[in-house]
Amino acid sequence: MAVAVRVIPCLDVDEGRVVKGVNFTDLVDAGDPVELARLYNGEGADELTFLDVTASSGDRETTYEVVRRTADQVFIPLTVGGGVRSTDDVDRLLRAGADKVSLNTAAVARPELLETASRRFGAQCVVLSVDARRVPEGGEPTASGFEVTTHGGRKGTGICAVGWAERAENLGVGEILLNSMDADGTKEGFDLEMIRAVRAAVRVPLIASGGAGDKHHFAPAVHAGADAVLAASVFHFGQLTIADVKDAMRAEGITVR
Repeated sequence: MAVAVRVIPCLDVDEGRVVKGVNFTDLVDAGDPVELARLYNGEGADELTFLDVTASSGDRETTYEVVRRTADQVFIPLTVGGGVRSTDDVDRLLRAGADKVSLNTAAVARPELLETASRRFGAQCVVLSVDARRVPEGGEPTASGFEVTTHGGRKGTGICAVGWAERAENLGVGEILLNSMDADGTKEGFDLEMIRAVRAAVRVPLIASGGAGDKHHFAPAVHAGADAVLAASVFHFGQLTIADVKDAMRAEGITVR
């Protein structure tokens, strides 16, 4: 029996408000995270992801109070990330109501953090968020042609995105959130080549993120190897509902929840 594909709205939060931009810049206000969380919970979202998009670049802690208020409103798994620098940060977020915690920038700097968090809280609680892009012209080439970025996509690392996902799996992460920085906010579809490349390298569940703009964009991401599909602006601004996306995937023969 096929595992049902999850549909996950993403709340990109900046200073307590949901925001959305293109390639993580020119952010515009998209609403209150608690209200949107309540809406998506009622619409049939399978999970919710809450990312404090400027926490690492602005050197701020994730807004625990907003996480608590959001967790109080939803009865589906909640993943929280942004500015998580230590296992104590993971612990605080889990205590605030998160079911899973996403790590990105700090994990790139200290990969052992993934292993420590996985051992302390269980692999099911630890998500590696990979903000990846095609290596820009003149950049340091990587084995896959994709590199990891940090600080909300603002800094290239020269680290191969596929190799990093594989290493993180070996360190004990339970899931990988793969976000295409090139496709983010463009609404032109997911980066299928990137999804295929990472899927071929890892066995843990893979969440595809970045580029959704139409209900027909989601099924190709699943066929490329995604176990879950994540989107933000198409939901926040009412272009699509969770049901629209699930119906479109069902029409393509995909099992959804």
